[in-house]
Amino acid sequence: MAKTVKLADIAERVGVSIVTVSKALSGQKGVSETMRSRIQAIADEMGYKQPGAYRREMEEARKMRGYNLGVLIADYYLGKYESFYSQMYQQFATRAGSKGCFCLLELVSREQEEEVRVPMMLSEKRVDGIVVIGKLSDSYLKMLSDSGIPMVGLDFYTRDDKLDSIISDSYFGGYRMTNYLIDKGHTQIAYVGTIGATTSITDRYMGYLKALNEHGIKQREDWIIDDRDPVEKILDESNIKLPEKMPTAFMCNSDQTAGMLINILERAGYKVPRDISVAAYDNFLPPGICDVRITSYDVDMKEMAKRAVSMITHKIAGESYKQGTYIVGGHIIEKESVRETKLRPLDD
Repeated sequence: MAKTVKLADIAERVGVSIVTVSKALSGQKGVSETMRSRIQAIADEMGYKQPGAYRREMEEARKMRGYNLGVLIADYYLGKYESFYSQMYQQFATRAGSKGCFCLLELVSREQEEEVRVPMMLSEKRVDGIVVIGKLSDSYLKMLSDSGIPMVGLDFYTRDDKLDSIISDSYFGGYRMTNYLIDKGHTQIAYVGTIGATTSITDRYMGYLKALNEHGIKQREDWIIDDRDPVEKILDESNIKLPEKMPTAFMCNSDQTAGMLINILERAGYKVPRDISVAAYDNFLPPGICDVRITSYDVDMKEMAKRAVSMITHKIAGESYKQGTYIVGGHIIEKESVRETKLRPLDD
């Protein structure tokens, strides 16, 4: 490794004091132009870099090559099927690549999350900023925040106003999809999704409640159906239990949940949508789950990825950006899982 050139080395070579060299290189008065030129020439010849120059050069080089962006996802969000979050990561990586940035994905195990262990990409200083896809525990997010690295949340938010986030419009989407079912004549509608498991599931449930309330429809506790364990958060058919009194329609927090529900309904002798209608949120169904094309609220993953890349790169560069939580809207995609029905009187 080459020896770092110091002011004393230049002073000795030129035959002047360190103070004279310092003044000459920093542009201060008290040094003739002839001497200043000579000192600068010797400094250049010796490979001297002024304090901060290396850092500035590295920053300029980084801007030219783009940033290294770390992406963290809890491994329990990636099930046996191709997941919504794997697709979101692909959208994010594609967008980041188009901006000259490199993405590094790291999965966070449940043990690592519980023990609040620093991710390898952070401990080894491999990345300039981090995007977290899907909610991690508050203690884990605090550890990341306390590290000082620029960070953005994708598809979740927290009570911490320091965390900038990009989310889909879960509340309004849940509201619109429930209203869609009501407009089709359904007044007995169940909600499928474990409340509190994620912020998005809860927000979609709150939208569902708003729609029921506006139409004077009373909520039934037995029509709020879990689809995953609230702690493990792993989505599985075994968690979905049909109620004794069946509704005419189900509003599901995701297409994957809806696909599993449809399988359960068909095994129980029901046909979708002939007997029961099913609507969902996110318009993303991994292949192989069910054959019914599900009516759903489409999530604009491409726009969410675009906003996330813009936000994290602006944070890294120290540039101004819109802080807080950015909500990306969507729209209803009609397929074949919902049918219009005649209004039935409500049962208590």
